[in-house]
Amino acid sequence: MTTIVPVILSGGSGTRLWPLSREAYPKQFLALNGGGRSLLAETARRLEGLAGLAAPLLVCNEEHRFIVAEQLRAEGVVPAAVILEPLGRNTAPAVAVAALAAQAGGEDPLLLVLPSDHAIADAEAFRAAIGRAAEAAAAGYLVSFGVVPTAPETGYGYVKATAERLPGGALSVERFVEKPDVSRAEAFVASGEYYWNSGMFVFRASRYLEELGRLRPALARQARAAFADARRDIDFLRLDREAFAACESDSIDYAVMEKTARAALVPLAVGWSDVGSWSALWELAARDTEGNCLLGDVLALDTCASYVHAESGRLVATVGVDELVVIDTADALLVAHKGRVQDVKTIVERLRREGRTEARSHRKVYRPWGAYDSIDAAERFQVKHITVKPGAALSLQMHHHRAEHWVVVRGTARVTRGDESFLLSENQSTYIPLGVTHRLENPGKLPLELIEVQSGAYLGEDDIVRFEDVYGRKDG
Repeated sequence: MTTIVPVILSGGSGTRLWPLSREAYPKQFLALNGGGRSLLAETARRLEGLAGLAAPLLVCNEEHRFIVAEQLRAEGVVPAAVILEPLGRNTAPAVAVAALAAQAGGEDPLLLVLPSDHAIADAEAFRAAIGRAAEAAAAGYLVSFGVVPTAPETGYGYVKATAERLPGGALSVERFVEKPDVSRAEAFVASGEYYWNSGMFVFRASRYLEELGRLRPALARQARAAFADARRDIDFLRLDREAFAACESDSIDYAVMEKTARAALVPLAVGWSDVGSWSALWELAARDTEGNCLLGDVLALDTCASYVHAESGRLVATVGVDELVVIDTADALLVAHKGRVQDVKTIVERLRREGRTEARSHRKVYRPWGAYDSIDAAERFQVKHITVKPGAALSLQMHHHRAEHWVVVRGTARVTRGDESFLLSENQSTYIPLGVTHRLENPGKLPLELIEVQSGAYLGEDDIVRFEDVYGRKDG
């Protein structure tokens, strides 16, 4: 039986789903389909039952490494490796290093390349399509999944297939086409010869590396160098920064699939979506009789065909509106017409230019030990709600510019303060003076929650001097 190694790519920032998706916690880590699982978790779990399935390889950026590891652990998925990109270089180099990792044990498996942020309604049919693609890939083809179009979408690239039948019932590929205008998209759909380019692929590791080396030799060399000089870091594999930075940034499509003579396509009709906009998410969602998807504390009066997500905990009310997207988070509110949601990325670009934190992070920030929520702040003080997972510990650290008061509201805390170590239970508190080394740990079996009040001249997260950290962090 041919071994299939999933390569799950988790490097995207998901700007078009702002303000729920942000750089520090993008859409692949969010539960957007109402099932309680993140898109990343759903990507890994929908493969269960696939013949020949091996442990997955994950490729993500350094900043998201602990989120990826924790979400996989929660699903009981043990990856073969979590490969860390020091910076984004698109999918062609990412898959090259994954192919090298898959071959490291002397095998040459098939790679199933999957973005981590897609939605698929019919997992069983998807697994059947993977089986057909694997048959073609085992015969030496580089196989893409072409989604049978249901509308003349202009936001997707297209692939034109021929009638030539290949192993597994795959079709020979004639050409790849850039995102078309409306008239061309309508002609593509009417012809029955064109498919949406899903960005998912199956090919043997050696075949991909062979074609990449032939078509883009410099990129292939740098990817090999980045992998050769990679180092282990706890449960992660860190690519060499200098070598990977030298890689040309390019996609699998441009670097290989559009140029190879051995491209094949397996048609896919499985309820696929790249969840690329709020309107796409509305189409996936369960809706009421008025065509609304209402999530959270929402009251809708004379409202039709709208998507309203009250994530902040506040009541959101709509009156007499149609075709709206309303996303209310703790620190940002988006109101957009459903036909203009592709322009949300323009708002994010403006936030970045202005140096605003709302482009990058939520008010609630996740860490490997838990999370903190900045619930209030003003000049010289900040209040945080901190949650520490059972058995977890923050780094042994010190601050130059702030002091801290801790009040335990749930669970038990072990506190290191200078040369002291002591326990605090609910309703007990302590004070950490400026300049004193300290550590917070949760020795219990339940989450620890506390309120932290910071005071001082500077309250930025970069005012942390770390002495010890069980997660190997120097910052962040």
